[in-house]
Amino acid sequence: MPGPTPNQLQSANFFTEHFEQLRTRYDRLLIANELDVLAIHAGQVKRHFMDDSEYPFRVNPHFKALCPMLDAVHSWILVRAGQKPTLVLFAAQDYWQPSPEIDHADWLSMFHVELISAPHEIERFLPYEKSRTAYLGEHIEVAQALGIIDVNPERVVNYLHYQRLFKTDYEIDCIQQANLIAIRGHEAAEAAYFNGLSEYGCWLAYLNATQQSPREAPYEHIIAHNQHAAILHYRGKTTTTLAEDKRYSMLIDAGASYRGYAADISRTYAHHDGEFAALIEAMNGLTLRLIEWIKPNRTYAALHEQAHLGVAQILKGMGWVDMDEEEMVAQQVTRAFMPHGFGHMLGLQVHDPGGNLADAGGKTINPPERFANLKTTRRIEPRHVLTIEPGLYFIDPLLEQLASGPFARHVNWRSLDAMRKYGGVRIEDNVVVGESGPTNLTRQQGFG
Repeated sequence: MPGPTPNQLQSANFFTEHFEQLRTRYDRLLIANELDVLAIHAGQVKRHFMDDSEYPFRVNPHFKALCPMLDAVHSWILVRAGQKPTLVLFAAQDYWQPSPEIDHADWLSMFHVELISAPHEIERFLPYEKSRTAYLGEHIEVAQALGIIDVNPERVVNYLHYQRLFKTDYEIDCIQQANLIAIRGHEAAEAAYFNGLSEYGCWLAYLNATQQSPREAPYEHIIAHNQHAAILHYRGKTTTTLAEDKRYSMLIDAGASYRGYAADISRTYAHHDGEFAALIEAMNGLTLRLIEWIKPNRTYAALHEQAHLGVAQILKGMGWVDMDEEEMVAQQVTRAFMPHGFGHMLGLQVHDPGGNLADAGGKTINPPERFANLKTTRRIEPRHVLTIEPGLYFIDPLLEQLASGPFARHVNWRSLDAMRKYGGVRIEDNVVVGESGPTNLTRQQGFG
């Protein structure tokens, strides 16, 4: 049987330090909130309506932060201050599902392990009197059945979400490894596209290269040809093979997972040289400039403004909008072309929470009025990991609004109409903030 790879050994070494940091964090949390037990529920499967089949299981991110088991259905971690956490592992005694194999797990010695064969048996490991027990998980009905009243208390969730954005070396390493897996998929999908394959064919190439099923992926892959790139969360993957003269562009937004941590990468390709290829080059340059701009103590709201200013510069430089760049942003003209945020926090979830928290107590930071929908507003700090993904799209409903508004006369509609068939551009990298600046996790291995 082959031994662990160098990457696995490095992750295991980092995990020990990561685990101890989390234990210290939980000890402080429990003592400050006068809690005896924090019961972290991995979750349970959900069935389709009026059916006996189930939705894919997604483990509670707070569970996999401590224990990188991604299929731990009905399992729990019980955290008590000053004690080794107890992993209560569900191991069904039946032939419908496999039993967990953890004997050689690099994290096993960090837990006191107990086994249960039925979900209700967790009761044996909880205190009889539960006034000082808090439940952390999705299934409120489970907590209520167990007699736990303190369910996902805000004081606990806010503390954990605020702290979670400060990534440990282990977490940064996992996101880096997830990037390496995703890059293999992107390169395979790009080759498939230029070999004439359909959206579906490019998707299969991505899956084969990453060796991760859709169930393992952190989010549903987006592979959009031509106008489909203007649908920001496009989920269709057509099997139609386009004729050579009808192939204009491909946008791929696809990630991968490593020990439960996500990568999230986007690239756009032009099928031939010309104005759209020049737009891709300009947007790639904007992504890199935004990453260079990142520094501790700046704010994500200011980063978002820089993204819109960059889009405004491109719109003017391409001859599509004849306005001052600052005025374009102030009057929300750029929002017609980039209706989403600069990016988002990344980690245990594709969109890690906590991006609007001012402190661990739950105080939030409101977005600036001109970017009222911005969800990430806190200060940039070392060990944050985020995506940078400026986009510029040709979205019919948004262009129609612009055409009926007061700034329509500043738009070169003939040129823009010629771009609609391409859909749009998004270039997305994953970045970790350092003391003096950022490190681009996506481009460290030469991926462009």
